[in-house]
This record gives sequence, structure tokens and C-alpha cells, in this order.
Amino acid sequence: MHLRIALALGAAVPALLAMPGIAQDAQSNEDALAEKVINNTNPASFQAYGFTPAPKVVSDKAVQGGKALRLPVTGTGDAWSAGVNVPLIKPVKAGDRIVVAFYARLSKSEAPGAKLAAQLQLSTAPYTAIFSKSFDATHEWQFLQVAGKADKDYPAGAIGASFHVNTGKHVLDLGPVAVLDMGQ
Repeated sequence: MHLRIALALGAAVPALLAMPGIAQDAQSNEDALAEKVINNTNPASFQAYGFTPAPKVVSDKAVQGGKALRLPVTGTGDAWSAGVNVPLIKPVKAGDRIVVAFYARLSKSEAPGAKLAAQLQLSTAPYTAIFSKSFDATHEWQFLQVAGKADKDYPAGAIGASFHVNTGKHVLDLGPVAVLDMGQ
């Protein structure tokens, strides 16, 4: 199964299966969900900032797609001093329900309690969050998601998924990220 479709299904299958008649046409549902993904899900395409040394893509068979972006976090500065941006390649309309679904795990940590904040935000200053949620990172891969509604129309590239990770000295792995536009 293609990574983009697998992520979309993982994020949306529970809601879809609750709808009458949906389970009968799995292939067309898979195709419809793939159309809702509005970003590049590949960790190699993500834009990381604030890291020394620079993050690297690593292979890991335990995560969907087998690749993750390894983030060496120093914990020096604000939570948003080091992070990852995932641009949207399609426009979003006001009122659309957007789901940011992703894989994350704490690869190495000097202290317990590493957090990461996931959000949908403006891609340029003032980088205002449209919606966000904080998560506790664990040493096991987690499939996490945050959802909200677009407050207005945005052209492709004007907003994106963003992850603020500078919450302590640790190494965080960010696997595939899928941003889905579930429509009105």
C-alpha cells in the first residue's frame, strides 16, 4: 500500500467505517482518502531548523514507510527554537476540517518527559497557529493526530504543519506526516 494512502487510512478509517455502506468499496475509499492528503508525506522533504548537527533521514522498519527524520534537540532556547515545517502543496478553504497525522518517537533522552507540539500554522511571520496540541514523546513509535478547522481560505504554501520540539536534551524521530483536508 502506498505510504500516502496508508497514512490517510490510518487517520480516517475509524470515522469512515462508522458510516453505512463505506466498508463495501475499500479501493474507492482508499483512492478518495489519498486525494485528501495535501502535503508530501516523506520525511526527506521536511524543512528542519535550529538543529546542530543537522537532522538526518534514518531507516527504521518499525515505522510506516521505513524512514524517519532524526532530530538532535539541545533544549537550549524556546520550544520553537528547533522544529520541523511540512508545507502544504494544495490550497485550503475556510471551514475545512484539517487533520495533521504523524508518527513520532523519542529515540534517546537524558531526562523523561520530552514533549512536542504539533500544529497547523502560517508559513511566514508571525507564524500564528490555527490549531495545535502538545504530546508526550515515548520510546515507542506513536501514531498521533491533531485536528481543527481552517479559519479562512489559504493558498498552497501559505500554511503548513509545524512541530516545535526544543523541550529538552533528547533525540526525537519524526516519521511520515500526512495533512488531510477532510472538507466541510
